[in-house]
Amino acid sequence: MQKTNNQPKPRILGIVGATASGKTSLSLPVARTLGCEILCMDSMQIYRRMDIGTAKPTAEEQAAVPHHLLDIVEPTDSYSVAEYVNAARAVIDAVVRRGHIPMLVGGTGLYLRGLTLPMDYGGLPSDPSVRAELQEQLDQMGAQEMHRRLQSADAETAARLHPNDTRRVLRALEIYRLTGVPMSQHRAPQDADSPYDFQLYSIDWPRAEMHSRINLRVDQMLREGLLDEVDSLLQSGVTPDMQSMQGLGYKELIPVAQGRGVLKDAAEQIKTGTRNYARRQLIWFRRDQRIRWIPSDQLRSAHNTIIKNWEDPASWTFNR
Repeated sequence: MQKTNNQPKPRILGIVGATASGKTSLSLPVARTLGCEILCMDSMQIYRRMDIGTAKPTAEEQAAVPHHLLDIVEPTDSYSVAEYVNAARAVIDAVVRRGHIPMLVGGTGLYLRGLTLPMDYGGLPSDPSVRAELQEQLDQMGAQEMHRRLQSADAETAARLHPNDTRRVLRALEIYRLTGVPMSQHRAPQDADSPYDFQLYSIDWPRAEMHSRINLRVDQMLREGLLDEVDSLLQSGVTPDMQSMQGLGYKELIPVAQGRGVLKDAAEQIKTGTRNYARRQLIWFRRDQRIRWIPSDQLRSAHNTIIKNWEDPASWTFNR
């Protein structure tokens, strides 16, 4: 649903943030009160048969509030940010037409960023014949030469790309060939260009408490049968190198399922990896000036405050 001169942007509520921060438990009562439909914003929950390790909403939770973008691809499939964005925009349009409120819930910052971009962004020209020609030159002359050519055409882009990042180097050369304008000079989208009006929240935990929550979640997943889930996926033909199996909790347990690893060691690897991932998520989301941070000691009142803020968007009460 694209904004017109006479039509305001669709409003979207969002509970975003780090893994194990309590997004689901906060989002469900808010969604029930406001009449929201939840769009899962998680790059692992899109996969079927991957339930425990992705902390997917339970059947009861999904029955309480309509959920979308769960279980939409097989673990043997790859799935891109662009595919998610296209699917999410279609769902948002349908939810708005039904008179309901779209609510994003999840921690995949790239998905949020993709939805923030204007509808037509990414429309820079492409030509398969030019790309094929550049690829042939790469094969003949090597990555260093193609990077040198990019330095001549677009020094700014070349400075931020490693010569071995040949996919992006060739794309930058292709854009320059087709438009005559360096990629670095094409206008980057701004948040103000977004097709949606976002109202975003995240829960702010002290580091020690966040680490404790992560450790407890990993222990709970293992008790619920995460190792059996990994083994079942492998037995069904999902291979360790597939995109789906690179997720935390899956890649660490593959050696255990194959009889080459120790469960206790894998559990510690999962906890360490998840704590590091949560830290990266927080760094990402703290750069987003739209997000209001809910102190963990104010979670009891957060439901009412979010409702009030939705009804009166000028009444933001949480600060960064």
